[in-house]
Amino acid sequence: MSNGHIFVGEVIGTAILILFGAGVCAAVTLRHSKARAAGWVVIAFGWGFGVLAGAYTAAPLSGGQLNPAVTLGIAIDTGKWGKVWVYLLGQIVGAMLGAVLAYLVYLAQFQANVPAEDGTEADGPVPTLGIFSTIPEIRNPVANLITEIIATMALVLPVLAFGLTKGLGESGTTALIVSLLVVGIGLSLGGPTGYAINPARDLGPRIVHTFLPIPNKGTSDWSYAWIPVVGPLIGGALAGALYNAAF
Repeated sequence: MSNGHIFVGEVIGTAILILFGAGVCAAVTLRHSKARAAGWVVIAFGWGFGVLAGAYTAAPLSGGQLNPAVTLGIAIDTGKWGKVWVYLLGQIVGAMLGAVLAYLVYLAQFQANVPAEDGTEADGPVPTLGIFSTIPEIRNPVANLITEIIATMALVLPVLAFGLTKGLGESGTTALIVSLLVVGIGLSLGGPTGYAINPARDLGPRIVHTFLPIPNKGTSDWSYAWIPVVGPLIGGALAGALYNAAF
């Protein structure tokens, strides 16, 4: 695969992933959305379907990695580092693009994120960062970092192992299995931090959130932003090293 194909594939695939993921968070979070308060299970499946759509779309061009932690784990396992930077650049750009697209889909809802004049919405505007990036339920940097490391290992180790399962590759169902894996991680391990498990998925949309003209959008919480980047990278690296040693 050429650098151009890899970059385009990762941009498109990651943009689709974030469009679905940020989109389902917006659907559940924002007032005047028909899916408001639909719940955590809906969010987990929305992100899983985003992985499914993004990975299948990007696969012919780049293999559909869509995640710096996965890219790092593969590089550590295989020792092939030459195209890592292309994957990472495409993933960050794609994540930012996907966040902008999700914002445009829910533009009217974001613009309506203001206190009601008649006082019927006494709780005020909806904080919007959680639509784009992760926020811990309990802010404890050590615990939050450990959660992201373990959850990312739970993603990257199976992804690497799927490469050994010949039938999955031949049948074209690898992306489907990975999407179900992401749903499972969200349901089982996502409670403490919102399961970034992907540095691009958190960083790209957080950058976009900082600059978008969303009324009453609240903070972009940059003091926490290193955890959903560093944690998944550590988890991906550990998974790649463990897989290389054990398999």
